Amino acid sequence: MSAPRAFDFIASPPERSLTKPRKRGLTMMIDQGLGMAFQRDLLETAADYVDFAKFKSGTSRLYKDAHLRRKVEQYIEHGVRPFIGGQFHEYVFATTGAASLPAFYAEAKRIGFATLEISDNVVPLSAMERRNQIRAAIDAGLEVFGEVGAKDGHSTAAELIDQAGDCFAAGATLVLVEAAELVSAGQPNRAMLDELTRHLDMTRVMIELPGPWIADVRTCDVELLKKLLVATFGPDVNVANVAPDTVLDFEATRMGLGVAGPHHFVPRSRQA
Repeated sequence: MSAPRAFDFIASPPERSLTKPRKRGLTMMIDQGLGMAFQRDLLETAADYVDFAKFKSGTSRLYKDAHLRRKVEQYIEHGVRPFIGGQFHEYVFATTGAASLPAFYAEAKRIGFATLEISDNVVPLSAMERRNQIRAAIDAGLEVFGEVGAKDGHSTAAELIDQAGDCFAAGATLVLVEAAELVSAGQPNRAMLDELTRHLDMTRVMIELPGPWIADVRTCDVELLKKLLVATFGPDVNVANVAPDTVLDFEATRMGLGVAGPHHFVPRSRQA
């Protein structure tokens, strides 16, 4: 972030990491099919505030080869690391078996991906299968993000912690926590967040935001969780599934410039 910023006399919170590549305070943006022009405009505006771009589910299968390679290149050129979402990996494993995964890894690398996610949102994995798949992808020359939890949101904190431990032991760089596990009836599951915080190194964990794919989740619920995460963990919390059109707004929340107000500031309505 060497380029001059507007209003640069306004100091940034000292807790916020502003230099990329960041080791904490990571933002993962979700790409559900952004067109090239939209992607380019977004990156020119907000790439400084995006660390990863996740190609959601199996959308990578739907692009023309040259188009997908250019999308990946465009992210890399702007200092954003693209990766393939875990549900595509699950699909390949479920439909063609583990024997097809090496070809999947080779194709990901040919296109330009250096990272992929391994999850079991839909296709259950045993602890051994999870570890073996992570190690196989790493042996193929890819970085791996492990995702824990399920979209039905019925895991216990102990199960998520054990799964995260398996991911880290197998060599995963980061662990993403499935958003459905963190929301109950549209509201943040604070007890689950507290348990994860007590047992995991949160600098290596990304907390996913929920979306309309989770029942009872409204836009206001997503915004509430964003504010809760920043208030609880500080501006350098790792957050995943940020929608492209909210990247700048979420960075404003991190910096205390949003509707939640400055960090450590008590709004007048809450004062005694």
